[in-house]
Amino acid sequence: MRRRHLLAVGLVALLAGCGIPTDEAPRAVPPPRGPFPTSAPAETAPVGPATETLCLVRDNRIVPVLRRVERSRGIEDQLRHLLSGPTGAERDADLTSALPGAVNAAGVTVTGTQARVAVDEPADDAGRSDEVLAFGQIVCTLTSRDDVTSVTFLRDGRPLGVPRADGSLSEQPLTRTDYAPLITPR
Repeated sequence: MRRRHLLAVGLVALLAGCGIPTDEAPRAVPPPRGPFPTSAPAETAPVGPATETLCLVRDNRIVPVLRRVERSRGIEDQLRHLLSGPTGAERDADLTSALPGAVNAAGVTVTGTQARVAVDEPADDAGRSDEVLAFGQIVCTLTSRDDVTSVTFLRDGRPLGVPRADGSLSEQPLTRTDYAPLITPR
């Protein structure tokens, strides 16, 4: 009987030590830092004679999406469209974005055929763990252009190590090949 009692007490102590500790009172969780669109994403994609490719996410896979636009725009516009997220119709097709809260892309320039994306420091409580998809979305989108073959990421002007599909970090120029296992063919 005593042995069962000690076993029960030991089991209760073991279980009490497992799990997530509780707080004394509710605490506020700050929202992730942007960039967030300055306005809600367009409910319908613009219709026009030109197309641009934006890489969105469905079922933890990168999905290239063609959007019709009035005219081909610069790389900054294309990145801004990507950061704005899916349209209403794209959301209805279960497309999302891993970018908000995971990667704070601040701007892009092109040198030769290499896009250089400036990335701000993420918030400590960003709440996202899908950085691979987020960086993959940017690389997939920007290398869909005829004038870009690779993408590098910079923070404070220095190369930033970003995750590739295989989980390794790279400061080197990245291409679609680095994320190929995550990209759903069109």
